[in-house]
Amino acid sequence: MKFLLDMPISPKTEKFLKELGYDAIRVDKLGMEKATDKEIFEYAIKENRTIITVDLDFGQILSYFKTSKPSIIIFRLKYPSVEKINRLLSSIIPEIKEEIEKGSIIVIEDKKVRIKNLPIE
Repeated sequence: MKFLLDMPISPKTEKFLKELGYDAIRVDKLGMEKATDKEIFEYAIKENRTIITVDLDFGQILSYFKTSKPSIIIFRLKYPSVEKINRLLSSIIPEIKEEIEKGSIIVIEDKKVRIKNLPIE
């Protein structure tokens, strides 16, 4: 599984996902630290990568383009520490693998996970 980490996601999470065996890269490693959300979105489509972010704008982009890819994982946590994000990713990714592969928007909150299949109608 391939992930593209948006700038607010820590480099420690990139390293953590790689240690778990995932193909993960943060946008700054691609020279895209100043890229627009739309440019990140287009790169994720081209490279078949799931975006991991805290930015709600990606959900709006998905609804505008009405595509079934890329999948997007959005964290909406009260205290989004690196440790908490990493712990949640390690437990949730295996459970939502199928949804990620089909194309979904996954919103991870403190007490629940919401999944919406793509495209958004």
